Amino acid sequence: MAKGHRSQIKRARNEERQDKRPSATLSYARVSVQKACFVLDAIRGKDVATAIGIVTYNPRYASSLVKKLLESAVANAENNNGMKAENLYVEECYANQAPTMKRIKPRAQGRAYRILKRMSHITVVLNEK
Repeated sequence: MAKGHRSQIKRARNEERQDKRPSATLSYARVSVQKACFVLDAIRGKDVATAIGIVTYNPRYASSLVKKLLESAVANAENNNGMKAENLYVEECYANQAPTMKRIKPRAQGRAYRILKRMSHITVVLNEK
């Protein structure tokens, strides 16, 4: 049995299991998961300079969000982990579903039509080569 209080044991165990890779997360982005994944699939596995070039010239709305997120993850890697930007690549990038805003639109003969405004949580994880 390990020594110390239960909270100290849990804190030590959680620190050793913690993911050390630099990452950035955008919560409640006003873009659907499907539309965000088109951009994320294009940059997955690429080095950071290539990925920034791809999202800069991609015409989709989600690419502007992913570009800011990618630059934030690079800044996190440089400032928090002391990594060089030229050695980084996009190891993981994914979008998860966030809460959906539900709106009502009036339709013919007094009916109500529900409009779903979908949101997503977008995450970019980098790693060194």
